[in-house]
Amino acid sequence: MKLPTRFLFAAALAGALLAGPAHASVTIGGTRVIYPMAEREVNVKVDNDSRAPSLVQVWVDDGKTDADPGQSKVPFVVTPPIFRMEPQKSQTLRIMYTGEALPSDRESVFWLNVLDIPPKSAKASRANTLQFAFRTRIKIFVRPARLDGRPEDAPAKLTWQLVPAPDGKGQALRVTNPTPYHVSFSEFGVEDGSRTFKNDMGGMVAPEGATVLRIPDLAGADAGAKVHYVAISDHAAALPGEAPISAR
Repeated sequence: MKLPTRFLFAAALAGALLAGPAHASVTIGGTRVIYPMAEREVNVKVDNDSRAPSLVQVWVDDGKTDADPGQSKVPFVVTPPIFRMEPQKSQTLRIMYTGEALPSDRESVFWLNVLDIPPKSAKASRANTLQFAFRTRIKIFVRPARLDGRPEDAPAKLTWQLVPAPDGKGQALRVTNPTPYHVSFSEFGVEDGSRTFKNDMGGMVAPEGATVLRIPDLAGADAGAKVHYVAISDHAAALPGEAPISAR
């Protein structure tokens, strides 16, 4: 993968770090960020669990995974944007909302990116050895005050329909979300009599929106089938549930 210019700048700085093994070492303290819109900032902790330092670059994007950090048009600033993490140390990231208009009747979603660039090893300097940078990307849910209902109740309010798969092969699930909250799934599937079809890749449906979720090999199911899902709470807890599939 070709790294954008700012990544290359960060990678060049990484050459100045002490030698060590190339592996993912910087971890984020959580699987999602809930950002109350009324707050001036939210803090996120990152840890370097390895025995070597790492160079870390941090930014927020709006869903475009290949956008350069400097090109992402988002209403957030993250500090520090680039820093060196010593072994077995932690760093607090400050995510600050800059005040641009966002919907006040539903959540908005953005993504926090943490790029971990390990130091160049002595072995890599002597031979043709690949060095890898590792990017972790988690969702930031921006939550206005006084939204209707509770986020943990949203999965049970979804409606499900069987629809033709977008590629014309088999069937898929159309899920409609009438709530003001995003609903994310770690897995979901269809039980149709003695047959079970499952998607372990997960998915997400936006507030007051709908999306089509693909399930491999799903075909021939009818409106009498049931959906089984595992939604994800604000604290990354599993919220299992089931729902009927309605006729189109």
